[in-house]
Amino acid sequence: MSAPDRRVDLFVIGAGSGGVRAARIAAGYGARVMVAEEYRVGGTCVIRGCVPKKLLVYASRFGHEFEDAAGFGWSVAAPAFDWASLIANKDREIARLEAAYTATLGKAGVDLVKSRAVLEDAHTVRLEATGERVRAEHVLIATGAVPHLGPAIPGIEHVISSNEALHLEALPTRVLVQGGGYIAVEFASIFAGLGSQVTLVYRGENILRGFDDDVRQHVREEFEKRGVQVITGNTVAAVEPSGRHYTAHLSGGLQVAADTVMFAIGRPPNVRGLGLETVGVRLATNGGIAVDDYSATSVPGIWAVGDVTNRVNLTPVAIREGHAFADTVFGGKPTKVDHASIPTAVFTEPEVGVIGLTEAQARDQIGDVDIYRTRFRPMKATLSGRDTAVLLKLVVDAATDRVVGCHIVGEGAGEMIQLVGIAVRMGATKADFDATMAVHPTAAEELVTMRQPTVRHRREAAE
Repeated sequence: MSAPDRRVDLFVIGAGSGGVRAARIAAGYGARVMVAEEYRVGGTCVIRGCVPKKLLVYASRFGHEFEDAAGFGWSVAAPAFDWASLIANKDREIARLEAAYTATLGKAGVDLVKSRAVLEDAHTVRLEATGERVRAEHVLIATGAVPHLGPAIPGIEHVISSNEALHLEALPTRVLVQGGGYIAVEFASIFAGLGSQVTLVYRGENILRGFDDDVRQHVREEFEKRGVQVITGNTVAAVEPSGRHYTAHLSGGLQVAADTVMFAIGRPPNVRGLGLETVGVRLATNGGIAVDDYSATSVPGIWAVGDVTNRVNLTPVAIREGHAFADTVFGGKPTKVDHASIPTAVFTEPEVGVIGLTEAQARDQIGDVDIYRTRFRPMKATLSGRDTAVLLKLVVDAATDRVVGCHIVGEGAGEMIQLVGIAVRMGATKADFDATMAVHPTAAEELVTMRQPTVRHRREAAE
C-alpha cells in the first residue's frame, strides 16, 4: 500500500451539526483537521431537516392567523398562498446557511473536501472523488441518519420521504403521510396548515409513541379538529398509481386517494459503505455505531457522534457530543454527555414541548407520583372563536417533591420547555414552582399555579 497523500490529526466524515462542531473545536485546540462531506455542508438539520422544516411550519400557521384576525377586528382580504415562492425563499435561506457553515470551517482552519470518505484501516481514509488517501491520528464518524421507506411493498417507487417533500414542485391537494413520530406529525401539520387534505396513517394505537399518553391523545384530537384524518392500527400495504394520482391500500382494507404519498417511518443510522466492517467497528443492537460515554468506538482512534450512534437523535445532542469529543481528545478535558432529561419540541400545530419522565415512566421508575394537569381554552381563542385547548402537565416525585417531567401542548410550547428544562435539570421541586410568581395573563402561568394534584399514584406495599 502506497503512502497516504496527507496526514491530519483529525479526519471527520460528515459535515453535519456534530461533525462541524467537533472539527471547529478541535481546530481551536490546534489540531490539523479535515472534513469530508459528500452532499452539502450543514447536514440533515440545516439542509433537509429541522431548519427548512421550521420555515415551512411558520408558513403553515399563517392560514389560521388570517382566520383568527377577524375576531380581533381585522378585515383581511382572501389570502392566497404560493408554494413555489415558499420553496424558493426556503432554498435561498438554506444556501445562505450552508455558506455560513462553510465559512465557519474555513475561518477555523479546517480543510473541507466534497467527497464520500471510506475507511481503509483504523487510521486511513480514502476520498472516493479523487482516490486520495489521508492518514489520521483520529477519525470521527458523524454521518447522521437517512430516511427509510420500509419493506418493498407494491408501488414503493411512488413514495417520497421528507427529503423530497421539501422540494415538491406544487402543494399536493391530497396527502397521505405514514408514520407517527416527529417527522410524520410535523409534515402532516404543515400540509394541513397550507391547505392540503391530509390523512395520517400509523401502525400503532396512537401517534407520538414514547410521549406522555395525555400529550398523544391531545395532539390527535387537535389534529382531527383541524381536519387531519388519523388512522391508527394500519400500514400502507400498496400504492397503486392512477394517472397522476394514487390509491393507497391499507392493511385494514381501507383505500385512501392521494396526490402524494410520504413515508416517515424512521431514519436508521447512515452506516453503510463507510468501511466499518473492514476495520472492525462494532454496531450496537439499535443499529447505530456502538460507542462508550466518550463516543469512542470498539476500534481505538475511531469515534462517532450524533444520529449515526442512534442514542438520542436530536441536533443539539449531536452538537454537544461533537464538542465533548473535541474537549476529550484534543482539549485534555475528558467530557461525558448527559443524555438524561433532554428538553425537546415537536413543531406540530399545536406545538409540543416536553422534558423528563412521562406519567407511565414515573410510575414504573419511581412509584409514588403526583400528577398536576390542566387543560383550558387559551385566551386568544376567546375572541378568535377557534376550537382549541392547551395542555400543561407536571409529573412530580411524591417522596422528594422534585418535578421529574413537564409536558406542554399549545402555542409557544417549544419556547416554554427550553426554560422549564433548566429548572427540571437543576432539580426544582413543586414547591419551587409554587413559590414562583405567575406572569399574567399567559398560558405558562398555569405551571406555577396548579396547587392540587389531579392524580396521586402510590406503589402498593409488598405483602
